[in-house]
Amino acid sequence: MRHRLLVPGAAALSLLLAIPASAADFTPGAPGVGDSYYPESGNGGYDVSHYDLRLKYQPKTDLLEGTATLLATTTQDLSRFNLDFGLKVSEIRVNGKKATYATSGKHELEITPATPLEKGKQISVVVRYAGKPSELKIDNFSAWARTPDGGVVAQEPDSAVWWFPSNDHPTDKATFDISVAVPDGTQAISNGVLTSQSSKLGWTRYNWRSDKPQATYLTTLAIGKFDITTDKTANGLPVLNAVSKDLGANEGAARASIERTTEVTEWLEGVFGPYPFNSVGGYVPNVPAGYALETQTRPFYGKKAFDRGANVSVVVHELAHQWYGDSVSLKDWKDIWVNEGFAAYSQWLWSEKEGEGTAQELADYVYAQHPADDPFWKVKPGDPGADRQFDSAVYDRGALALQALRDKLGDRTFFKILKAWPTEHRYGNASVADFVKFAEQKSGKPLAEFFDTWLFQPSKPAAAATKSTAQRSFRAAQTPVAQPKSWKQIAATHDMHVQPHRH
Repeated sequence: MRHRLLVPGAAALSLLLAIPASAADFTPGAPGVGDSYYPESGNGGYDVSHYDLRLKYQPKTDLLEGTATLLATTTQDLSRFNLDFGLKVSEIRVNGKKATYATSGKHELEITPATPLEKGKQISVVVRYAGKPSELKIDNFSAWARTPDGGVVAQEPDSAVWWFPSNDHPTDKATFDISVAVPDGTQAISNGVLTSQSSKLGWTRYNWRSDKPQATYLTTLAIGKFDITTDKTANGLPVLNAVSKDLGANEGAARASIERTTEVTEWLEGVFGPYPFNSVGGYVPNVPAGYALETQTRPFYGKKAFDRGANVSVVVHELAHQWYGDSVSLKDWKDIWVNEGFAAYSQWLWSEKEGEGTAQELADYVYAQHPADDPFWKVKPGDPGADRQFDSAVYDRGALALQALRDKLGDRTFFKILKAWPTEHRYGNASVADFVKFAEQKSGKPLAEFFDTWLFQPSKPAAAATKSTAQRSFRAAQTPVAQPKSWKQIAATHDMHVQPHRH
């Protein structure tokens, strides 16, 4: 008996080839990115490109209602994936279809799509939710602070969990559209540019856009009643500053500080190169916090930061972060020096510019304040540990390392590096090791041993490690080193960065 050989047509063959891998080949995305300090932060299996947040907030009750749309690309064949989020969810859709979901751990939202997701595909995730953020406690802590007229969220190393679902780690940055409806007479301030504002039936909606990559912890929201001022830098960059209407005795000092934002931004462009984002500014809400945070384009300053009067130095610090920390973000939280060492050193450079103590005089003073047996030298700025991540040594010793590098390389090469780093790594992520290699490349000198001495050894570097004659004379004569005029303002910012957080 003869058998006919059946050859499939082209259309049928293409259908056969299009059949995806078996369900067994699809696996869950990791519940964390494996950060050295915070292994639960972030998630694996996808990369977010854009967040669209449509929110409604009632200050009287602290009720936040939201619909978050995430646009992402899968990086593996996914059977399910996680988001970091803590409020109550009512519905999730993946690519338009309802998905099932469950919660686990401290802030994991596990999502199982109707059909598995192939690697390399663009996906959309819509999450509907509601809750009272200040009542959400993780490790007995909430990043959301209620105020007499609203609420504020600004925390490091994480804050998104309390108000929007996300891939909550700096290595997955995205653009943001944030639309917030609040009762008429109340304002909503966020990152980027206010693209539109409209009122309807007793509610005013504010639409904010951040069009450059932004880490989730750098995304902020402040709801309340503010006095707002606007300006433009010499390069036409829009400036928006906001001060709560009920700051009391601190109002004058707060405004006198953040109204220097335009001037400071223009100066920093001369040091670090073109400003990387679409707007700049700052805000001071009526929260009792004494810390400040470099929330992207619009730094947060706690009211108590101005208890002792104006402090332009902290404004310099937070704006410097727009280049070092925001545009170029850390790869892992142990790389905190690539953020804080440079922001702290920018304060030293500002002091030098203002004639209130040169960076070298500040270095001499810091070096002299801490004898060899001081615990200060046990902290390693290049990897301080999660419990010492915001220790004063990360700032002061971190800045000392940069002054020592300036001594070693000379001003021309040093400032060339300061400007090249945020230019060549713009909108990316980098580690301490990356900066060491970068500095070696730009200077043509081996620097690994130098950086090891200043950033990783738990001991006081010898005075000979820097060219400072003042340090050598101090070692020889044990004479006190004069306190630079700017030091009190600089030191005050240390307290502003040791904020409470859940880790």
